[in-house]
Amino acid sequence: MFEPKFKKIISLFILFITIIAIFYFNNKEYINTFSINSNEPCKLDSFLINNEQGSDNCEKDNCDCKNEELNTFIENIFLVKSKAILNQDLDCICCLYDTSTKYGQWAYEYEERKVKYINNWAEKQGVKFIDISPTIVISKNSKVKDDKATFSIFCNTAYKYAYMDDPSVENISRIGTYHCISLSKSNGEWIITKEWYKDPFADSLCLDNIKAGSIREYIATQEYRDLSNIDERRKDAIKYAKEYCGVSENKEEFYKYNKEYKNFNSDGGDCANFASQILHEGGKFKYTGAWNYDKQKRCATTPWVNADKFTNYMLYSGRASVIAKGSYNDVYKASYKLLPGDFVAYEKKGDITHISVVTGADSKGYSLVTCHNTDRNDVPWDLGWSDKNIRFWLIRVHF
Repeated sequence: MFEPKFKKIISLFILFITIIAIFYFNNKEYINTFSINSNEPCKLDSFLINNEQGSDNCEKDNCDCKNEELNTFIENIFLVKSKAILNQDLDCICCLYDTSTKYGQWAYEYEERKVKYINNWAEKQGVKFIDISPTIVISKNSKVKDDKATFSIFCNTAYKYAYMDDPSVENISRIGTYHCISLSKSNGEWIITKEWYKDPFADSLCLDNIKAGSIREYIATQEYRDLSNIDERRKDAIKYAKEYCGVSENKEEFYKYNKEYKNFNSDGGDCANFASQILHEGGKFKYTGAWNYDKQKRCATTPWVNADKFTNYMLYSGRASVIAKGSYNDVYKASYKLLPGDFVAYEKKGDITHISVVTGADSKGYSLVTCHNTDRNDVPWDLGWSDKNIRFWLIRVHF
């Protein structure tokens, strides 16, 4: 999507915006939830937004309700994007962006690729997305002028899907994204001129190397896995992960991290830190000289916070072992062996750059993961990580 000479600058800018957004959301302005399904119309002006909760919070937080027009427009942006995924309707999102500008065109092209990727993934998986429900938090630090506006936004999106051969059983995954959106008003209409956000799909928007037909057939033969008899320490690990993942299904736990631990997003990422917390706080793994966190000094050893070092520590200490590793085609069958409390490591160019902890399985027994960086709650373990250059490490943790 991006020209090579701008990639490094853009990556740094996205990281900077993410850090600012995370800080700002401690002073959130209001929360609004809305949901759509594939039977609803898609034009931007056709959405009817229930603003009761937003209005209540405006009064409670003493925010400037004169910006209600823009707030509603922001809500509609996320509705339209969700509708585009459900209906594979790119015309839906094209009208949102000022594609006459370089940044507006880039933002639209990314959304275009994302829509195609998610639907290609659904085809590979043999599922249909049946509902997408975004919940947004607009920062009080957003800036509005007469014809320009900049918003910092957190969006907690629930993706509901069902397998094609068993449509009555619904599965729900939650994903959190941090956005910075710039708007301009032209001829009485607001339009997006820039949009930057940290997206879980940014690392892989290509499924060309996946043998979708044979994979889909294999997945269809799988059955629900009863995980109720797992070790109590594994159950406690799940509980901790769900509470502090940032995209909990419980509204009182929305955007919640454990404040006893430093958020390492500004230092390169929080995924290994969160995985370590899950295993220590939830799974009752004791500190060691190599793997520990000092809550008073708010600092940690490298294996606690670095994805590559975390994986190496777990393996070489004997606390974990490899179930399988390789490309998606190499490991997807073995992924059904994963249990809650195990983890998946994602390798790019010889370096493990991300960690997700297994927290369950969907209606076909497909393993689900929870993590930070970006925030996920019970998301299929490969969604957003299917590029041919990515190798997966499926790791059994020895509780």
